Amino acid sequence: MNNDVRARREDRNMSQAGLAEAVGVTRQTINSIERGRYDPSLELAFALADFFDCRIEALFDPDGDDAR
Repeated sequence: MNNDVRARREDRNMSQAGLAEAVGVTRQTINSIERGRYDPSLELAFALADFFDCRIEALFDPDGDDAR
């Protein structure tokens, strides 16, 4: 699943660790989400969307599955 987490985080000049702390996960979780290696739980997706003040659909693209 493609996502816009890295771009939105960088727009705020925020580190992965800072975002992780803000939404209650580890930095490794944020890294994995940004790299497309981990799809967040619904609860975490809502927390990220709330943090970035956007809809989940604006943050995550379920049709953008990268074949690696």
